[in-house]
Amino acid sequence: MTVQELIDKNIFQEISIGDDTDRSITKPFCCDLLSIAMGRAPAGCAWVTVMGNLNTLAVAALADAACVILAEGAMLDEAAVKKAALQGITVLRTEEPVFETALAVKELLK
Repeated sequence: MTVQELIDKNIFQEISIGDDTDRSITKPFCCDLLSIAMGRAPAGCAWVTVMGNLNTLAVAALADAACVILAEGAMLDEAAVKKAALQGITVLRTEEPVFETALAVKELLK
């Protein structure tokens, strides 16, 4: 499944649509500790987190995540939304908990 196909499912709200929506999603990855995510998030993952800030975007870029999904109603502030657009990072959001969000992505990848 590509990032665009995930967007087209309309199960997540769009915050920022990045430059590489044709990119394949390899797996969901859940982590809220940025230092752990930086070292362990697999390239191409759909990173599910509640950490909605500029540092999350930096880690997503470093880890080469396909997209970020903010769970549990987390949001980016206005500066972070602008930065995501500038860096071409796809950021989606949901009110659902982290586990259910990752599970939904996993099911779609089957």
